Amino acid sequence: MSYDRDWLTRPVKVLEATPHAVPPVYKYEPSDGASPLRRFIALPDETVLILGARRTPPVTTPTANSDTSVTISTSVGFRQLSVADYAVAVSRLRPDIVVGLGDIPFGADSISRNRIYKINDRTSKWLFEQLNVSTRCGDGEAAEGRWPALFAPLLPLPVESQKWYLDILMENMSDRIQGLVSCDPISLAGLPSELATLPRLSLSDPRTPHHILRELSVGIDICTVAFVSRATDAGIALTFTFPPPPLSAGEEAQPQSLGTDMWQHVHATSIIPLSLKCTCYTCTKHHRAYVQHLLVAKEMLGWVLLQIHNHEILDSFLSGIRASIAGNTFERDCTAFARYYEPELPETSGLGPRVRGYQFKSEGPAEAKRNPKAYSNMKNK
Repeated sequence: MSYDRDWLTRPVKVLEATPHAVPPVYKYEPSDGASPLRRFIALPDETVLILGARRTPPVTTPTANSDTSVTISTSVGFRQLSVADYAVAVSRLRPDIVVGLGDIPFGADSISRNRIYKINDRTSKWLFEQLNVSTRCGDGEAAEGRWPALFAPLLPLPVESQKWYLDILMENMSDRIQGLVSCDPISLAGLPSELATLPRLSLSDPRTPHHILRELSVGIDICTVAFVSRATDAGIALTFTFPPPPLSAGEEAQPQSLGTDMWQHVHATSIIPLSLKCTCYTCTKHHRAYVQHLLVAKEMLGWVLLQIHNHEILDSFLSGIRASIAGNTFERDCTAFARYYEPELPETSGLGPRVRGYQFKSEGPAEAKRNPKAYSNMKNK
């Protein structure tokens, strides 16, 4: 299993100008035949590039999807992304994995029978269109003509409610689909054997490492982990490990925090690393007092150093999970982890960096700014 390191690339930025203008990335063709998107965003070659039209976390859009398009949130507002435009983007940008468009509802407490029929029908038609484009673009050809692995979306419904759609996948697309995408664990229970062996990508929004463990326990292979960036923005240095440290015989565990709030004044004179056993750049080169000073001074380097550390903690967490699975101790280690650590990340006592609107859920027009101004005109003092 792995996670996306915030590299789950959506077609929002590159498509928001089309069809009125051609985005620069569409005009770029690397000399080495690599993905134009990979080179354009300077993504390392060893990192898997995933292209999808669903945000993590998702947002509620003001207009519904249509038979030929989905509504997406961009840095310039909401707009419609047609299935045809998305298919063309995939053929030009050539990621490693493309998430098939799905008519995935979000924010609804219940889904009517008619809506269930519609999302089954739309999603199957959209997948057919993507596969048709891949055929025209030379599916199977190397380098510049290569079509990425297609991960078909699972609908956020019980298997029996999307049986018609799953039957179409198995009968007409099974040889063209390399994986599945889940937005809700309910879609994974009871999958047909023809699909159950495919790798699974989760586009849910796990809020803590406990939620990651639950997703992996039901068969997820690749996770999106937005809480890492949220913790960094909040000034939280993650400190958890998997498996958790062993307890002495007869020792009762007091639930430990999943992270440290670096805004606390107690760190202002602390010269120990963010985590004593961490070997990341931040922990080997800097101490808590320096990071705390950067946060208080609103220096972006503070959040950069925190993000380096938090990614290292998550890398080690997933490495520990892989070793636990290989050693057949995963269930036991999950139980120990749940006992050893608190169920939620700690609350922050400070303010995050400057907030961009597309990082958060849209709550309507005339929203107040999330953080007060850090500086003001001295004439007003």
